[in-house]
Amino acid sequence: MLTKNKIKYITSLAKKKFRDEEGVFLAEGAKVVGDILPYFRCLMLCGTKEYLSQHPELKVDEIFEISEAELQKCSQLKTPRDVIAVFRQPTPTPLSGEVMREELCIVLDGVQDPGNLGTIIRLADWFGIHHIICSEDTADAFAPKVIQATMGAITRVALHYTNLTRFLSSIPQGIPVYGTFLEGENIYGKTLSPNGLLIMGNEGNGIRPETQAYINQKLFIPPHPAGCETSESLNVAIATAICCAEFRRQLHCQTR
Repeated sequence: MLTKNKIKYITSLAKKKFRDEEGVFLAEGAKVVGDILPYFRCLMLCGTKEYLSQHPELKVDEIFEISEAELQKCSQLKTPRDVIAVFRQPTPTPLSGEVMREELCIVLDGVQDPGNLGTIIRLADWFGIHHIICSEDTADAFAPKVIQATMGAITRVALHYTNLTRFLSSIPQGIPVYGTFLEGENIYGKTLSPNGLLIMGNEGNGIRPETQAYINQKLFIPPHPAGCETSESLNVAIATAICCAEFRRQLHCQTR
């Protein structure tokens, strides 16, 4: 039976303070929960009678059958979806210099919209990027809205929250550090490396001056046609997608 205290506990996890204290996060819906179950320890799963009948061999610590009314009380979604689960947060291993020498990593400088962060995590997964380094004021990767937006990609992309200035000041010499700027080089005409750091900035303010100091490769995503009147800027998730696609296109051409 799902007690009032259990319901209170689940709803409390909408707040970062309680997620951090418990070291857990929420996931909802059969697709998202199903994608996460093989990777992270599930401490509690609450499903409707129909959901539980369709998944008889769940490997979780606690299972509760939940009514539609109880699901409505627990859910962070406007339209609750059959199941809600509490998972243990993963602990990523420290990011080594060797990884940056061999792989492309994304760095987020104050990206605060949960939807943008979730989309970027999903993009990273799609383009085979395994690490995202986040400033301390970047949105919480384990917020319910972010988890929903990742659609399971959170299981394959490691998130590292850190002081960006300290992190960037300690990276090995010779690592290419990219960022997008209006005065940068046209991304489609510049040779991009298969490794390094791609820094993306805050939705309204872009990349902070103290972070810009470490960027040694400035990129520009040109509008089309050149010189036309257009939007002031691109959404950070869309800009990240364009950059990642061009990095991977060039890598594909180099390895053919």
